[in-house]
Amino acid sequence: MLSDKKVYSFNWAGKPLRIEIGELAKQANGAALVSYGETVVLSTVTASKEPKEGSFFPLTVNYDERAYAVGKIPGGFIKREGRPSDQATLSARLIDRPIRPLFPEGFRNEVVIGNMVLSLDLDSSAQMAAMLGSSLALSVSDIPFFGPIAGVMIGRVDGQFVVNPTVDQQKKSDLHLTVAGTKEAINMVEAGADQIPEETMLDAILFAHEQIKEVIALKSK
Repeated sequence: MLSDKKVYSFNWAGKPLRIEIGELAKQANGAALVSYGETVVLSTVTASKEPKEGSFFPLTVNYDERAYAVGKIPGGFIKREGRPSDQATLSARLIDRPIRPLFPEGFRNEVVIGNMVLSLDLDSSAQMAAMLGSSLALSVSDIPFFGPIAGVMIGRVDGQFVVNPTVDQQKKSDLHLTVAGTKEAINMVEAGADQIPEETMLDAILFAHEQIKEVIALKSK
């Protein structure tokens, strides 16, 4: 892991994106603090020194979205966080799917990726910030990884594609598309739509890949 603090700032879809590496979680193999809008996510990655037995790659992706991230205290008599919500589990799977295929074939060391949402801005996707952070944490670590990757959400409002739409834009959108991949190819698509033509869906996916390549180019500087 890089020992010197490095900070990268740029604009992504009209919002500030800031990446910090080299200062937090120094005992992890890799870590990155990603701020997107008012959303802040700490991503860490650790790996076992020895491979595990069996034919399955033991990768675990965690995504923790706590009440304090939105300035609230858990309700009920016991003021403590419960188990991860269904949405948090789905977010972890969303990050897992594009990352898992990019480890070397036969790599069997246990890898754990943790994403902790420290601050949540509903108009700035924590899932996309966590995906960026997970990829960057792996990229600066000593773990073999054929990345980096990035992810992007695409909506369509009044016939125009919108990158990482806000909550209000999502309500008006007839397309809800999440795409992730490397600069060379797309390796994950999740979508819901209201009778979108196939040509429009293909255009949206290709548009998403262009956004992904831009983010990866910025991350590679």
